[in-house]
Amino acid sequence: MRLGGRTIPGRTLYPTWTGPHLRTRHLWHTADTGGPFELRVRAAGKKKWRGTAQAESRRIAVSGVEPHRVWSAPVTGLRAGSEFEYQVLSAGTPVFTATSQARKSASQPHRFVVFGDCGQNSPEQKQIAYQTHLAKPDFIFLTGDLVYSRGRIPEYRERYFPVYSAPEASAAAGAPLLKSVLFAGAPGNHDIAETDFDKYPDGQAYYYYWKQPLNGPLGEPGKLTSKTQGSEANVKAFRDAAGSHYPRMANFSFDYGNAHWTVIDGNRYADWTDPALADWIIKDLRSASKAAWRFVGFHQPGFNSSKAHFAEQHMRVLAPIFEAHGVDVVFTGHVHNYQRSYPMKYDPATKKATLDRKFEKGPGRPNGVIYLVTGAGGARLYNPEQQDAMDTWQEFTQVFISKIHSFTVVDADNAKLTIRQIGADGKEVDNFVITKR
Repeated sequence: MRLGGRTIPGRTLYPTWTGPHLRTRHLWHTADTGGPFELRVRAAGKKKWRGTAQAESRRIAVSGVEPHRVWSAPVTGLRAGSEFEYQVLSAGTPVFTATSQARKSASQPHRFVVFGDCGQNSPEQKQIAYQTHLAKPDFIFLTGDLVYSRGRIPEYRERYFPVYSAPEASAAAGAPLLKSVLFAGAPGNHDIAETDFDKYPDGQAYYYYWKQPLNGPLGEPGKLTSKTQGSEANVKAFRDAAGSHYPRMANFSFDYGNAHWTVIDGNRYADWTDPALADWIIKDLRSASKAAWRFVGFHQPGFNSSKAHFAEQHMRVLAPIFEAHGVDVVFTGHVHNYQRSYPMKYDPATKKATLDRKFEKGPGRPNGVIYLVTGAGGARLYNPEQQDAMDTWQEFTQVFISKIHSFTVVDADNAKLTIRQIGADGKEVDNFVITKR
């Protein structure tokens, strides 16, 4: 990903963290010249810097955008959960310095924030970024539609990076999150569904600016990913820049603390009825049998009461897999509001849902999976008129908040999961607690 924005003679650095899996990597952007770059770190309060591996780069050279490079370097050898400083060096000279926190271990409680449908450079996006900063999360998960509206390079530069790497934290500007907080995210339709590279040769920048695990299924065009379209030159430029990220980075899994995450591409072209693809999800969730919590994240919600996108609930086909393999919460976006389902089990064959209406807000162990729509991260809200019209809600919906922008804050330890929904004004609008014991 790209962020921050500090001008240095001859180049601009955009530091950010992304891809919390196995090891953390630091990414930054520069012009097509300069370097070599390296990264070094030191524990907070210490004097001695420790070098890491020399940075690697990928060249982005697509039509209509000045060629530039995305650099990355791993950060390893830090004590779990500890604060540290890092520096980016160019030809041995420090050009950027910031602080961050090492990833937490399975024995340490952790906090994360979730929201989606955000990259629009709106006042509400900046307010959510500021409130996220105040929440002090260990990492942030975005439920798709990272930028609007075509996933293009200029959209990241104008509507995403400036907000999440604002020089100072404020409700009017955003917050300097990217330089110090881990980011992970699911791609949405506005991120990767547009595949005409003659029309948008700088599109699908998700594959350039994010670096997430490449442990998902490969699949076939038409079943897991859409086919690239356009002239041979434009398609080649995209594939050269995306490298191994395309198309595999649209589906992946990672662990943070005591939780396992399965991240899925929910766009229409992804055929999750294909047994081979569904089998990847099953095997991935089975591999997480020792995790205290199992989360799934994707863009298009399988269960949604909004009139907006009501016909796009195709992802509910995976509900039996989630139930069978102990998924606790499914996080989605796409619909620009907040919705919480009852704990539920769903049969795609009969199209019937069994609801645990006794759970309410907990604390307790729900009988079924809880589905959250948390897509009120900055884009225009959907269906505010439905918030007070309960007769328009589907039977599986327990909470529906569509009059304000909001985000989700989750605190996890080995026995308890506390989930709160916070408005752009900092006020809590919903909460519930899941316990394992």
